Formats: sequence, structure tokens, C-alpha cells
Amino acid sequence: MDGDAGFEALLLQIRASIDTAVRDALTAEPDRLVMGMSAETFWGGVEGNAAFERRLRERTGLPVTTGASSCRAALQALGVRRIAVFSPYQPVADREVGRFFTEAGFDVAAITGLRCSTATGIARVAEPRLREVVAELDGPDVEAIVQVGTNLSFVDLAETLEVELGKPVVAINSATLWHALREHGIEDPVHGAGVLLREH
Repeated sequence: MDGDAGFEALLLQIRASIDTAVRDALTAEPDRLVMGMSAETFWGGVEGNAAFERRLRERTGLPVTTGASSCRAALQALGVRRIAVFSPYQPVADREVGRFFTEAGFDVAAITGLRCSTATGIARVAEPRLREVVAELDGPDVEAIVQVGTNLSFVDLAETLEVELGKPVVAINSATLWHALREHGIEDPVHGAGVLLREH
């Protein structure tokens, strides 16, 4: 997925495989469906995400949690409006992420894509690079840092950075877990994954 065209081609492959993945997941008889790949959930802005969720609810009869909706709900729960965002994506996807957050009512101060060239490369982004990106994005006018891209390992570092920066640092995997649990009526605090899961 090196470049915009490659990223869009990957997205087409994902879309073609969703029905099969959902079919297989339903064999476990779940009570809720959680979408573990986030780029697709930002595509098309707020309405694109809503349409995606509707399709999955209609196919499964289950409540649905997506990364985009989870991040929006998390930021609302944290009471922040001005955010800076980073992703492992190419520019074409970052535009969709920025569109979603803007349409959802947030002020996006900056967005940075790491432009990872492969899906597995996303998981290999090292902590020094993540710290560098957060430092570039942060500023006194930024109320929260948001990371999207579910294959980017950021939960542990986000917890550490919240303490260092003195502000919320939202890792999408933490937000998605939080949203799924809270929407399902599970209010237990979870420690070690940020203020969101611990206090909200």
C-alpha cells in the first residue's frame, strides 16, 4: 500500500472480504460486532461511517462498534474539541480521517500520516518514531492527541505519554475497547490503557 493508489487497492480488498469475515465471526454467536480495521470506518466522513454501521447491523442483527465512532465518543467523553491526529496511512486516507473528525465537530489542528508501505510495516513502527510524531503534533493549543490505525501498536505508549504531556492521548484500540464495553453496559475500569478506560 505504498502510495494513495496502493492504499485504495487495499481498501477494495478489505471491502471484498468483509462479508466472509462477518459470516465467520458470527459462528462464535457474539453479542456485539467490533470492527478491528479502522480506515474503512472513517471513509466517507460521518455519514460514511454511519452507513457502514447500518450495513453491518442489517447483516448481523447485532450492535456494532467501529473505530471512528469509538474515537468520536471517546473525545466527547473526555471533553476535548481541538485535536491533533496521526495515522500509519497514506494521504488519501488521512484526508478521510480529517474529514470525519471535522464533520463530527472537532477542530483538527494537524494530521500526520506515517505512510507505512505495507500492512505488516504498520506493526513495526518503533517507539522512538511514535514519540517523534507526537512531539511534532503537540502544542499548547492541542487538547488531545489521537492515534488511528488499529495495527499500529500504541496503547502502552499512549498511557505513558498522557502522564508526560498532561493531556489525553487516545489510542484507537483503547477507544474501541472502551466503546464496546461501555455501550454493552460493562462499566469496569481497566488500568494500564489510558485515562479513558480507567476513569470513564
